[in-house]
Formats: sequence, structure tokens, C-alpha cells
Amino acid sequence: MCLGIPGRIVEITDAARMTAMADVSGVKREVNIACVAEAEPAALVGRWALIHVGFAMALIDEAEAAATLEALRHLGEAQETLEQIAESARALS
Repeated sequence: MCLGIPGRIVEITDAARMTAMADVSGVKREVNIACVAEAEPAALVGRWALIHVGFAMALIDEAEAAATLEALRHLGEAQETLEQIAESARALS
């Protein structure tokens, strides 16, 4: 299973190489935009994309990005709870 993290394209870093800077939850990273490139790469600035291992895999709208980020936040909270339960169980053993 692949997990794409929503990121907003904030600038095109090299149009010829199809790379852009994406803001992924406050962390900026360079991503390849070849899979989502439109006629002009500059048209992607401000758009949301699902980012997976350095590639923008699909364009999404802002509502979908927000919903995905919220779901990921809940998954993180669930993982923390499971880890706390496991730690408590180990302490009782």
C-alpha cells in the first residue's frame, strides 16, 4: 500500500527537470512533478498534490487535502494510544 501525503506546490524549481518545491505539513521539499504536469508547470503553483517518495502523484483539491491531513492526524493519535497501551502492559508484566 502506498501512502500519499498532501502537499501544496509553492514554486517551480526547475521546469526543464520538472521539479518543484512542495510544502508538506510545514516542511518544504523538492518533488518531481512529471506525473501531474500540465501545459505550463507554473500553473501548478498553489495547487495541492498527493506526494509519495518525492513525486507528486495526483492533483487534489483543498478540501480533499484537508480531509486527508485530518485522517492522518487521527491515525497518528491512534498509534500513540496503542503505544501507550503496550507500554502500560509491559510495565504490568
